[in-house]
Amino acid sequence: MPQGRRWQYFSEPLERAESESRRHVVDGTSVDWKVIVVLVSTAVTLTLQEYLFASENLGKVVRALGQTDAGRLLDPAGATEGLPQNRALAGLIFWAVGTWITYLAIPALVIKLVLRERLRDYGLRVRGMFGGSWIYLLFFAALVPWLLHFSRTESFQTRYPFYALQSGEPWWPRLCIWELFYATQFLCLEFFFRGFVLHGTRRRFGVYSIFVMTVPYCMIHYGKPLPETLSAIAAGIVLGFMSLKTGSIWLGAALHVAVAWSMDLLAIWHKGLLP
Repeated sequence: MPQGRRWQYFSEPLERAESESRRHVVDGTSVDWKVIVVLVSTAVTLTLQEYLFASENLGKVVRALGQTDAGRLLDPAGATEGLPQNRALAGLIFWAVGTWITYLAIPALVIKLVLRERLRDYGLRVRGMFGGSWIYLLFFAALVPWLLHFSRTESFQTRYPFYALQSGEPWWPRLCIWELFYATQFLCLEFFFRGFVLHGTRRRFGVYSIFVMTVPYCMIHYGKPLPETLSAIAAGIVLGFMSLKTGSIWLGAALHVAVAWSMDLLAIWHKGLLP
C-alpha cells in the first residue's frame, strides 16, 4: 500500500468522525440528550455489573430468593451448595450471564426503545467487517511476545484461568463450559464499549469518542495485573478506531476471545496442568 493511501486508510475515518461532529454541534440544540442517555446508562450499567453480578454474589442472591422460581432458575442444579468446583463454576457463569444483561440487553433496549435507532449502527454491522482484518492479525501478533513473557509471572498464573483448574482435573466439563461462557461475554463487552458507548457519543465527540470509551474500559481492568490494565488502554484505542472505521465490533470480539483463550492456555501450561 503506497504511503499516501496508507495514511488515508487511517485518517479517513477520523476526518469523517470529526466532520460529522462539527455538523452536529452547529446544527444541533444546546443540550445533546442522546449523549446524556448513553453516558448515564453506561454509569448505571457498570454499577450493576460490579455490585450485582460479581461472581461471589451468586450465593447471596440465591439465598435471598430462596425456593422461588427465580432462585431455582439461577441455581437449577444446586451448585451453590455442592462441590467447591461446582460453586466456583456457577459463580463464574453468573458473572458471565450478568454481562449478557448489562453489556448487551440493557444497551440494546436503550438503543431500540429510548433512542429509537438501529442496533447495526452500534457496531453490529456485518458488511465490511473484514476490511481491516490485517490490523487485527497484526495486533494479535504484537501481543504474542507480551503474552509469552507475562504468562510466566506469578500474578498472571494466579489470576488465570478464572476457573481454577485443579491438579488431575479433566478439562471437560467444567473448564470447557466456562471457556464457552467466557467467550460470549467478550461479544457483550465489545458491543457495550466499542458499540454502545463509542457510537453513542460519536456524533458529539467525533474522534474523542474513542478516548471517552477507553477510560471506563481501562477502569474495569482494575484488580488485574498492572501490565494487563495498561495494555487495555492500547486495546481500547485500537479496537475503538477499528469500530469507528468499519462500523463493526465482530472481529474485535474474535480478537478478544483469541487473546483470552491464549492467556488461559499459557497459564495452564505453565502450571503443568495440560492433559
